Amino acid sequence: MEKILFETEDGDKQEFFVEEETRVGGVDYLLVTDSDGEEANAYIMKDLSEDGEAEARYVMVEDDVEYDAVARIFEQMMDDVSFE
Repeated sequence: MEKILFETEDGDKQEFFVEEETRVGGVDYLLVTDSDGEEANAYIMKDLSEDGEAEARYVMVEDDVEYDAVARIFEQMMDDVSFE
C-alpha cells in the first residue's frame, strides 16, 4: 500500500495510506486512511498542483457538496467503504 506524507499549514507532518485514487472534472482525488487497520479514519484529498510541478500539493476536501460527490464515487469503486 502506497504512503504519502502530508504537511499541514502548521508544518506538522502526517503519514497517510493511499487506498484509492480517481479523477473527476480534471481534478485528482485520493482516498486516504490514517492507519492500515480496520479502525482507520478515511479522508478525501484533492490535488491542487499545476501541470509541470515536481510535487503534488494535496489538501483535504472541506466543501460538503464536493466531499459528498467524490465520496459516492469512491464508495462505488470500493464495496467495503462507507462514508458518514
